[in-house]
Amino acid sequence: MKTIDVSVIISTYNTPESLQKVLWSFNQQTINGFEVVIADDGSTEETKVLIDRMRQELSYPIQHIWQEDNGFQKTKILNKATVASLGDYLIYTDGDCIARKDFIETHLKFRAKGYALSSGYFKLTEEVSRIVGQSEIKSQLCFDSEWLLKKGQPKSFKMNKLTTSKLKAAFLNFITPTKATFDGMNASAWKADILAVNGFDERMQYGGEDRELGERLMNYGIRFKQIRYSAICLHLFHERSYVTPDMIEKNNQIRAITKRDKVIKTDFGIETI
Repeated sequence: MKTIDVSVIISTYNTPESLQKVLWSFNQQTINGFEVVIADDGSTEETKVLIDRMRQELSYPIQHIWQEDNGFQKTKILNKATVASLGDYLIYTDGDCIARKDFIETHLKFRAKGYALSSGYFKLTEEVSRIVGQSEIKSQLCFDSEWLLKKGQPKSFKMNKLTTSKLKAAFLNFITPTKATFDGMNASAWKADILAVNGFDERMQYGGEDRELGERLMNYGIRFKQIRYSAICLHLFHERSYVTPDMIEKNNQIRAITKRDKVIKTDFGIETI
């Protein structure tokens, strides 16, 4: 049996077409010795069928952790996936984020005891998201700025996130005014540290639920490295019809208490599973 050094935890809910593209991207990674753990917040049978089929063509093992659909409970399924993961180091991303081939290698290169990593994503338009397929992922064309521009992606400074220059990426990481946070689309930490703060707060729904975990990690003494321009993923377009103002307000209140009281370990996390 292969030793699992790192687990990539991918959250998903009823977006099999996007998830397939994401799984293809992890088949292009420059290193081996990782697993993918799909944290599935109640998707229908279509997603299970896709995963079962993809297992036959992918070079890495997949765990599919599923829970019944009972509204937006992403934090609960992420905790279950975290517990099930086999790696000592965990990379969190979403089922609509296509990883560049050096994505895992970069997270492992920058990892260090006492630290978590904060990275970002490059958001594709709806039209370009549709165009990207298996061949563009395999060839890595979808990470090429010139190709994206030709396909209709608007030019912006954010295209610098796609740089392949390590020197340029290091400089941009250093000067970026963006604060290092635990953004669930592209962040990583040691599993032991996630467990020490009891994982995600399961009271929280959409809106900063991942950042609240990061704030407790900081309260615990974990420092954050900014690798915004180094660990690259493309965010596929999708609507967020499930988001309500009540969700955002509730989460903001929990985060305010976490910051004010310097909360480290939530009472509503992994140990409640």
